[in-house]
Amino acid sequence: MQLQLGLPVDGSALIESVQSTDWGAVCYDLLGVILNNIYEGRIEMSWLRDTFSEPRNDSTEVKRIRYAWTYILKMIRGYLMPDLSRNLVHLRWLLKLIDFR
Repeated sequence: MQLQLGLPVDGSALIESVQSTDWGAVCYDLLGVILNNIYEGRIEMSWLRDTFSEPRNDSTEVKRIRYAWTYILKMIRGYLMPDLSRNLVHLRWLLKLIDFR
């Protein structure tokens, strides 16, 4: 980092561990649906839009939470962490939202 950007480095490098994740199970556990089209942990934005429409006033808390998670995923994909594919969002962001209330 110091050679590339001229930033001083004062310690150990921070690295993220690589884990194999069953994204189909994550999708089912958190969103309640089984999705066959998962591309290396990423799902299609159009599928999110079509599957999770805005909840009605009489919807269950689980449906409202799932809608909120998918809405936040759309925001993350669209504005905060855009994916170069332009039509996919990674499910890793969904894992970050589990305890978000």
